[in-house]
Amino acid sequence: MEKNTIVLWYDKDAEEAARFYAQTFPNSVVGDIDRAPSDFPSGSAGNVITVQFTVLGIPCMGLNGGPGPQHTDAFSFQIATDDQEETDRYWNAIVGNGGQESMCGWCKDKWGISWQITPRALTNAMKAGGSGAKRAFEAMMTMRKIDVAALEAAVRG
Repeated sequence: MEKNTIVLWYDKDAEEAARFYAQTFPNSVVGDIDRAPSDFPSGSAGNVITVQFTVLGIPCMGLNGGPGPQHTDAFSFQIATDDQEETDRYWNAIVGNGGQESMCGWCKDKWGISWQITPRALTNAMKAGGSGAKRAFEAMMTMRKIDVAALEAAVRG
């Protein structure tokens, strides 16, 4: 077990979520799967209770805690992408697997976890500052999935 692990609450689908993340993102794996030694309020002995997994090198644990806390945008994974192809691949995987689009490069997977699919072109434009950053920011504010070509055109003016 890692010294510091992000724990994500799922009703009952922690293993399915972990396997989806491992198939979708590089440097992601499913680790130990622990089963409940006895019945618990939202399940029975033998049900999966926790799943260790890694998402892009970040250690996580999925906890099948049953109906309860809902995920919010207060927590999200931010995925830096190198180009439109990579942006499309991750966005489409999340949204196409029962997720939902949001604004400004944000989407949610089918379990309610928020993801920011953020092209480096956007972060580089913002770091550069000036009028190019302003135009990039204004363009981003109109987008759902980030359009890298439109963003770069906005930076150029």
